[in-house]
Amino acid sequence: MTIPQPKNEILLDTRGLPPPEPLELVLEALSNLQQHQCLRMLVDREPRPLYTILDGNNFHYETTTSADYRYELLIWHKS
Repeated sequence: MTIPQPKNEILLDTRGLPPPEPLELVLEALSNLQQHQCLRMLVDREPRPLYTILDGNNFHYETTTSADYRYELLIWHKS
């Protein structure tokens, strides 16, 4: 599993947006994500429904939580 380089990273900051906007925006961004790119999503709540979508659509992801309970996801295509 190889994470694409930071220069190929797209940032999607959805903090402060009410549901379902973060999910809608990330799905749109993923539909345009190229094989060599990764998407970094910043979000206020854990996007549990997104995990199922990612698992079913050939994506890898890593989730980290900050001290203020915000989430950061790094998403990329499975090779």
